[in-house]
Amino acid sequence: IVVLFMSLAFCMVCQARSLEDIQESGHVVIAVYNNYAPYSFQVDGQAQGIDVEIARAIANDLKVELQLLWLTPDETVEDDLRNAIWKGHIIHRTKADLMMRVPYDKAFSLLRDDVGLLVNELVHMFGPYQTESWAVMNSLERLPELTTMNYFSYHPVGAEIDSVPHFYLISAFGGRFKQNTTHYKSIEEAVDTLVKGDIDAVMGLRTQMHYHSHRLGSEQYPIASMGFPQMAKQQWDIGMAVHTDFRALSYAAGDVIMAMLNDGRLESIFAKYHVPLQVPKYYSE
Repeated sequence: IVVLFMSLAFCMVCQARSLEDIQESGHVVIAVYNNYAPYSFQVDGQAQGIDVEIARAIANDLKVELQLLWLTPDETVEDDLRNAIWKGHIIHRTKADLMMRVPYDKAFSLLRDDVGLLVNELVHMFGPYQTESWAVMNSLERLPELTTMNYFSYHPVGAEIDSVPHFYLISAFGGRFKQNTTHYKSIEEAVDTLVKGDIDAVMGLRTQMHYHSHRLGSEQYPIASMGFPQMAKQQWDIGMAVHTDFRALSYAAGDVIMAMLNDGRLESIFAKYHVPLQVPKYYSE
């Protein structure tokens, strides 16, 4: 029994990725979402995006090589945290030292399951670097004015399937917009359909809408200025996550975000992808 216990303890040490282990190994593994422009995506095999550039800054500050773990979204954020941070992928069991684009929300971090246990007890979420929200991009040619959601009672609109905008569009106001709502596999597919003229608008993340609006020509496809009645959460912060046992890494990465915010590097990265940086209230409280 003693030998078995010592063997298990040794395995745990072998699997540990503390800040010291990362620096000794000479590399840090950071998880980013696959095909998630403008946060993380690839062009001709080259990694690009806001999260990728922040990850590079963290690796540079730690003086180690950056290795990206490309993450395919699962059904929930909790699943993604499990796959990336504390358990590893079900097939290859690869784990990241740090994960980008994680909700920074006290209620989410303290979420409990049906028996009262903390859902995310193995994860430490920290370092918010953007306040996200929802937005609509419309075609000026087919929908020259868009000031309220009521326009979608008469105009077709698209959204990514199973996303919050999708559920909102098919259920808000008693399902008034359901007949004019079409879902797509991705935001990119919805935007392509908008360009083809089959729909008049696309609803999604504000960051994504700004990125695609500029890509298509912002004058032709502007971002509408309006609210979303009956939507429970219209703004939230995104940050990073590490395994709860390795918080020293979170302190180091959090310091990098603070430095990038103070010297303007963070704003420059967002501007590079034509996205406005909305600084989380965390830094002014």
